[in-house]
Amino acid sequence: MEHWFTNIAGALVHWLMGLGVPAGWADLILLIVQWVCIIGIVTLNILILIWLERKVAGFVQMRLGPNRLGPFGVFQTVADAIKLLTKQDLIPAAVDKWVFRTAPLLFIVIAVMLYVVLPMGDGMAIVNLNVGVLYFISVGSLSTICLLMAGWGSNNKWSLLGAMRAVAQMISYEIPLAFSLLGVVMIAGSLNLQDIVAAQHNIWFILLQPVAFLIYFIAATAELNRGPFDMPEAESELTAGPYTEYSGMRWALFFLAEYTNLVAVSALAATIFLGGWQGPWLPSWLWIIIKTYFVMMLFFWIKWTFPRIRMDHLMSFSWKVLLPVSLANILITGAGIHLFRLMGWC
Repeated sequence: MEHWFTNIAGALVHWLMGLGVPAGWADLILLIVQWVCIIGIVTLNILILIWLERKVAGFVQMRLGPNRLGPFGVFQTVADAIKLLTKQDLIPAAVDKWVFRTAPLLFIVIAVMLYVVLPMGDGMAIVNLNVGVLYFISVGSLSTICLLMAGWGSNNKWSLLGAMRAVAQMISYEIPLAFSLLGVVMIAGSLNLQDIVAAQHNIWFILLQPVAFLIYFIAATAELNRGPFDMPEAESELTAGPYTEYSGMRWALFFLAEYTNLVAVSALAATIFLGGWQGPWLPSWLWIIIKTYFVMMLFFWIKWTFPRIRMDHLMSFSWKVLLPVSLANILITGAGIHLFRLMGWC
């Protein structure tokens, strides 16, 4: 029952080959179908998340949030989407038009690519890479180029300053984020996300690596440019950072990509630290959804609780606190693994 995803994929390939489609083309068609499914699920999920974050923000700050369009304001996000679709797409005359137009498209494509290796259930990964963790970190880091393209292509000093802030912040926090995952990789003995989930059959890695989870969560918050680390978009200083000159659907693509990244980063945290799709009674795909939403609720809570910090404090915290602590965690984890092997406990 748990392998229905794999069975359906195999049945589709077998049916296409039965129609005379070559094996290579059948695999390509399957991949396209899977991508279309991912895009559809991500889009629907984002509509829910935007409404949910507004309600959480309203609850944290003792206000109502969306409450007019539909029951509990559930249609507010739909109204916003219609508004963005109908808004005029303004492109300033002095921008680098090719770079300006490409940046939001590339940003959303990179965000969707992260889902390729995420196991969204037992056997429910599109591609089961042996280096899944490395793929996720590598592809995710490409989004810095998109923000720099947006700032540079806008030909606006505020956009460029916001883009430079974003790149500096994201590069600084990518290092402790990657190091926070190394302890888990050392314990599991694999970079394959399916193997890491399987290694948590008896105990979740958040219990073995609590410091690593904390580092990952803080670094991911900065990587996503979410409050209190949303300095690239500080309204009082840089209007809207690298997005200043964007309007309509081009701005919406950046907005959608940020939420797409949020879901992917939360799903990775659930996979690495919270046992992934493992759990009793419920289907595996439902467990990963529950755990992913739990992590996202933490992101919502942090953003709407703490005030924005200063840029110099933000950078200093990464290099002077998170990086040394993440290195110490790797050292202690290695020593612990070696001790357990000497004692014959693993």
